[in-house]
Amino acid sequence: MINAYDSRAINGVAERERALIARRERLLGPAYRLFYANPVHLVRGEGVWLYDPDGNPYLDVYNNVASVGHCHPHVVAALARQASVLNTHTRYLGEGILDYAEKLLGYFPPELSHVMFTCTGSEANDLAYRVARSYTGGTGFIVTRLAYHGVTVAISEMSPSLGNGITLGENVRTVPAPDGYRGGPGVAERFAADVRAAIAEMQAAGITPAALLVDTAFTSDGVFTDPAGFLAPAVEAIREAGGLFIADEVQPGFGRTGDAMWGFSRHGLVPDMVTMGKPMGNGHPIAGMVARPEILARFGERTRYFNTFGGNPVSCAVGQAVLEVIESEGLVENARTTGAYLMDGIRRLAGRFEVIGDVRGAGLMVGVELVADRASKAPGTAAAAALVNGLRERRVLISASGPHANVLKIRPPLVFRPEHADHFLAAMEAVLPSLPRG
Repeated sequence: MINAYDSRAINGVAERERALIARRERLLGPAYRLFYANPVHLVRGEGVWLYDPDGNPYLDVYNNVASVGHCHPHVVAALARQASVLNTHTRYLGEGILDYAEKLLGYFPPELSHVMFTCTGSEANDLAYRVARSYTGGTGFIVTRLAYHGVTVAISEMSPSLGNGITLGENVRTVPAPDGYRGGPGVAERFAADVRAAIAEMQAAGITPAALLVDTAFTSDGVFTDPAGFLAPAVEAIREAGGLFIADEVQPGFGRTGDAMWGFSRHGLVPDMVTMGKPMGNGHPIAGMVARPEILARFGERTRYFNTFGGNPVSCAVGQAVLEVIESEGLVENARTTGAYLMDGIRRLAGRFEVIGDVRGAGLMVGVELVADRASKAPGTAAAAALVNGLRERRVLISASGPHANVLKIRPPLVFRPEHADHFLAAMEAVLPSLPRG
């Protein structure tokens, strides 16, 4: 796993944390993973900061889930207020879910006019999977080679980033990520050609295509957002084959790319379905799927769907509060301006440190690819691990992605401001000279 704690190497881990790690392993078992060679013990969060038991602040440059900042007071107040009045499921009439649905759908193109609520992004993608199969009659799905879409059985089989322990579904085909750094120009044509090839392979095997499912920022693949519009030919290809386009907005959604609320907007597209996850509740377990009504009509005729706490009154109050914060604090615009400021600063560092091969992204969704050699673009996996852990020791939290775990994945809470970017850049500048070379 990328950036995982290795229990065989405990040098540098304090005695208090060693005891916690041992207790965790005894109670939670072996499947859970911890970040960093020296795991972080956290007890409190506020805005872009997390705090350890000694009160030391850690700058959070990683947690997109706390989209409007850890423990935002407006969101916390909405949660507490509704929790003190009522929390139940969606089979009773109530105005809260409808008020929230109206407000949320107002951010989408008019063609996408129905929303169904779940508790997690995994559930949202699983629901989209079921709806796509019902609507198209197909069973074939196309994802990218290092995609992450969730942890249900069906969706884990479309999430190759989970590792070698996961076997892809029989009717799942993968395509290379739309990598403009290693693949050069022609991203749109190349990605569409790969999707067409996957469709042809399915059809040759007697599989009817159901959908192309992509994270619209290709976050787990290494963050690929440019050139704007490159997704359109691939979406045209899947629709020509009778399939649907599902935009996974769990990571790029809610204004993170800085130019719109949704990553698909960057490509001038209207998806058939859009999935969202916990950032819509600032970490509270609410997620959802938005769809064209004609697609859900067929599903509703054939299937009774019920999710006990998807769309419960507390979750909807929290979701409403998150949208209010995004609006009132201008967080989409902040993602655009602060993201540009941050990328400019990293590019200045790239002018001094050749280990930085590429800086890419949109808004506060940034990928920094580290290389062992700029000419060959050989991945700097060891350098990335050293940088991630070096930043952790300076109390800056970050992680990495991509097939070689050499791409810094920068996606802080949307309240991340230029002064926080300066803090990050100073820490990065301090660690870069010590990175291993070659």
